[in-house]
Amino acid sequence: MPRLSLLEIARIEEERQARGTADVSQQAQEIAGGWMCFSGGASWSNQASGLGLSGPVSSAELDQLVEYYVSRDVEPRIEVCPFADPSLTQGLAERGFTLRQFENVLARELEEDEDFRALLPHGVPEGIELVTVDTTDADQARQYIEIATSGFRSLDEPIDPDLFEISRRTLEHPLVTAYFATADGIAAGGGAMEARGEASALFGTSVLEEFRRRGIQQILIARRLEMAREAGCKIAVIQSLPGMSTERNARRMGFFLAYTKAVLAQPLG
Repeated sequence: MPRLSLLEIARIEEERQARGTADVSQQAQEIAGGWMCFSGGASWSNQASGLGLSGPVSSAELDQLVEYYVSRDVEPRIEVCPFADPSLTQGLAERGFTLRQFENVLARELEEDEDFRALLPHGVPEGIELVTVDTTDADQARQYIEIATSGFRSLDEPIDPDLFEISRRTLEHPLVTAYFATADGIAAGGGAMEARGEASALFGTSVLEEFRRRGIQQILIARRLEMAREAGCKIAVIQSLPGMSTERNARRMGFFLAYTKAVLAQPLG
């Protein structure tokens, strides 16, 4: 059982995510204990998070949130933590917000002497090496972004410029470290880690289809857990849509379901 309560984990992680998203967004504004962010187009950062964990959310604050996004011609969108004050969900319902999806937040505490690589079901995969991404090398950064976003977009189309731009800003953030996984010298997958205070987040993990089922995602998890512990973090988290392979791999590496968030939006028009 975790030493931290699920509420403590949620407060640590929601603050990390809200502030981390604000750092890499084109525009961001604090609100109700969290942040609302915007980066244009269809960027994933066009949403609010972290609201309501420090107390009630007022009607005026929710009106401000709606206006923030409507004035930028994108639908108001928010991630809601189940530990948020009930005034948040009540106020969103009154404004016509509807459920879009659920997101599972998986967490694990970082033990000082734990050997994360001992958790790998088949040991360190043969022929696989992990290489830190050099963010000052534009070609290498672009290659990493192409690979790391491959699991979240259609590969038969060029990467969306808004997705590339926020991925680039995230990659260059001083609290983020990213890795290539190479298979016999060929870039096969990638994943990043943000270490912020007590919390670290493992994100952006993708493995190219021809290299899957070789344990690459799990060794990427193990390496980033090592880095998170070295950075002094108490917990590591991975966010995943329910039932995805990411969730299954995380559970094999000692993660447990800490809580499930609801993503709500108010349709434009």
